[in-house]
Amino acid sequence: MTWYERREQWAAQNEDAREDGDIDYARVIHSASFRRLQGKTQILNLGDSDFYRTRLTHSLEVAQIAGGLARQLAKSFPGHPATAHLPDRSLIHAIGCTHDFGHPPFGHGGEVALNYCMRDEGGFEGNGQTLRILTRLESFSANAGANLCRRTLLGVLKYPAAFSATANPELTPRLLDGPSTIRVLDSRRCKPPKAYLDGESDVVDWILAPLSPQEHEAFTAVEPRAGKHARTLHKSFDCAIMDLADDIAYGVHDLEDAIALGLVGKDAFAAALEAPSAPFLDALKDKYPGESENDVFSRMIDGLFGDEGTRKRYIGRLVHHFLTGARYREEAAFTLPLLRWRVALEGPRRAFLDALQGFIVSEVIASPEVQHLEFKGQAMVVAVFEALAADPGRLLPRTALAAYEASSGDIRVICDHVAAMTDTHLLKTYERLFSPRMGSVFDRL
Repeated sequence: MTWYERREQWAAQNEDAREDGDIDYARVIHSASFRRLQGKTQILNLGDSDFYRTRLTHSLEVAQIAGGLARQLAKSFPGHPATAHLPDRSLIHAIGCTHDFGHPPFGHGGEVALNYCMRDEGGFEGNGQTLRILTRLESFSANAGANLCRRTLLGVLKYPAAFSATANPELTPRLLDGPSTIRVLDSRRCKPPKAYLDGESDVVDWILAPLSPQEHEAFTAVEPRAGKHARTLHKSFDCAIMDLADDIAYGVHDLEDAIALGLVGKDAFAAALEAPSAPFLDALKDKYPGESENDVFSRMIDGLFGDEGTRKRYIGRLVHHFLTGARYREEAAFTLPLLRWRVALEGPRRAFLDALQGFIVSEVIASPEVQHLEFKGQAMVVAVFEALAADPGRLLPRTALAAYEASSGDIRVICDHVAAMTDTHLLKTYERLFSPRMGSVFDRL
């Protein structure tokens, strides 16, 4: 039993020079799920421009930053015991590229909508769907999906606890009270716990098979929280690298898009970030003394909100600042290196990154302009799901219907079909089903 074992027996041909990480990376980037990410936007559907980030470009950036983190840790801490266990570049790239596979159309709004639709059928959660896609739905093997090696799947397993073990029964998905002519989701109650889906328990047991019973119990433990879903406490070494890379990409690159789109203002950014940015400003003074003659903070603000060239320069400096601040952290309760060692950003740099992420949430994600689109997207996801579930024999596409019938009518198959849709696919399906003046048999979905 090794970390590079696969659920279905498979062996590379003798002349194949690739390592396991190379094989997994190839399967990931050649998968249908990876291609679909190009049609799922990072901050909802922002229009016709091809400049702004999609889930595909975001995933590529996460993979690149994760690879950079691994290289940086090796350079910064060459004698550390964790360094010997760093993933190779292809393997961490595979993990980074897959981390958003399970996100449905319209992002987290679509996730909330599908969790409502599946409220009596085991729920829905994007990270759990990622694991399901990689181990069930992709078609690189007969019955093991992409049939990736155990270490890659451990890196993808961001929340190692079952949906049923983390869900707070007080937060059962429901509609808001009050509206009489429209259905409005109670977003707080419909937000899913961070977990894997119960139907994937056998896969998770296989992934965690190298753990001792004591380590298995500790690694899968959850922390109950009053008024919230329980949360998991641990993730693997590789997963921690990917997770930090995701945080950096989210905090920095989503900021870049928000500025370029004009969704955030210079004054609001300055008011929110002046204090948390102090460690970054100190680093700029040390590295670029010629730029510190004037107010460094004002110079940074002008650079971020200036032309594209200066903005890109400061975005690159921000990524470097966070990437080079990563440190190893030890979890002494575990003996296996892939569980014992973690990667984290701590102290003032973590506080600054958290402030950037919080700014994006408050100024962009929570803005009425974006929430209007999220509200509409949720309504369309629910409508399409319920229409297909009401009469699958008539409305499901033939390939999806064949899978549905083969599963003896498992509604999870309909959820898989809707979750896999791009934003445009979901929109066109909705229009064909519900818009009187839209739709033709010649339309390509």
